[in-house]
Amino acid sequence: MKCTKCDQDAIIFTPYSGSHLCSTHFINSIERRVRHRIRADGLIMGSTENSPSQWVIGVSGGKDSAVLTYILHNMLDKDPRVQLTALTINEGISGYRDESLEVSKKLTKSLGIRHEIFSYIDEFGIDMDEVVEKNPLNLNACSYCGVFRRNLLDTGANKLNADKLLTGHNLDDESQTALMNFLSGDVSRITKHFDASLAPFSQRITTEFIPRSKPLRDIPEKEIALYAYVMDIPFYAGECPYAVNSFRGEVRKLILGLEDNHPGTRHSIMAGYEEFAAIASSHHQSHKESSRQHCIKCGSLTTQKICQKCVFVAAVKSV
Repeated sequence: MKCTKCDQDAIIFTPYSGSHLCSTHFINSIERRVRHRIRADGLIMGSTENSPSQWVIGVSGGKDSAVLTYILHNMLDKDPRVQLTALTINEGISGYRDESLEVSKKLTKSLGIRHEIFSYIDEFGIDMDEVVEKNPLNLNACSYCGVFRRNLLDTGANKLNADKLLTGHNLDDESQTALMNFLSGDVSRITKHFDASLAPFSQRITTEFIPRSKPLRDIPEKEIALYAYVMDIPFYAGECPYAVNSFRGEVRKLILGLEDNHPGTRHSIMAGYEEFAAIASSHHQSHKESSRQHCIKCGSLTTQKICQKCVFVAAVKSV
C-alpha cells in the first residue's frame, strides 16, 4: 500500500483518519502533533533567553517517556528559552524498575540531558515490594503506587526547581483515565484531572502544584511504539508485575474493542470529557479552593488533615 501523501510504501494505516503513511510522513505526523500540543497548552509562553523555563520530564524508561524525551530534546535542544531535566521515580520493584532505570540512564546520557532519580525507599522509607507484601489496607498495588508516584513526582520536580512537569501519557492512557473517572462517578477527580493537566496553561487555576503537561496525549499508544522503533529509541518494554487485573486493564480492553469497531472512539471520549471537565471545574472551583489545606505531617496540599500518601505510608509501617 502506498502512502496517502506520496508514492512511498506505507508503514502504518490510521483508521481514525483513513490515512496510509510512509515512514517520513508518519514521523512528521507524530512530531507535528507534539508541536501543536506545546503551542495549544502555551508551554513556552512567557519564557525568554534571560529567563528560561525549567521543564522536568518524568522518564520511566518505557516507550512513551522515551519518545517524549527524544522529541523534546530534538525540538528544544538549541532553544535558550527552555532547559530540560529528566526525573525518574524508583518504586522499588525487583526485576522491573532496575532494568528500566538502566534504559533511562542510557537514553538521557546519549542525549546529554541531566537525569535525577528519586526513590520511594529514600523519600518514604518503604518500597513497592514491601507494600505489596504487607498490603495493610487490602488494596491493589496501583492504588498505593499511584498516590506515591504523584506525590514524589511533585516533590522531585519542586526540588529540581521545575516550572513545568511533563509526562508521557498518550491518547490511550488519557481516554482510559477519562472513562474510569466517569464510571466511578467521581466529579472531584474529573475536575482535578482537568485543572492539573488538561486545561491550557492560560486557563489554569493558580495553585501551589507545579503545572503538568502531556504533549503526547493526542497520539495513540501503538503509534508511539512505532515511532520508537522507526527512530531506534531505546526503551524498556517490560510490564509492571503488579499491574495485572487492575481496573485500568479492564477499561483498556473495553476501549480497544470499541476503537476496533468504531475508529476515533478514543478521540471522541477525550473531546467530550474535556468539555465536560471544563464545565465541572468551573462549577466546583469555589468549593475546591476553600477545601485545600496542607497535610499536618508532610505539608503536601490535600483536602484532608492528613494526605493520602501519609495515610498509606503509616499503614504499611504499622504492620
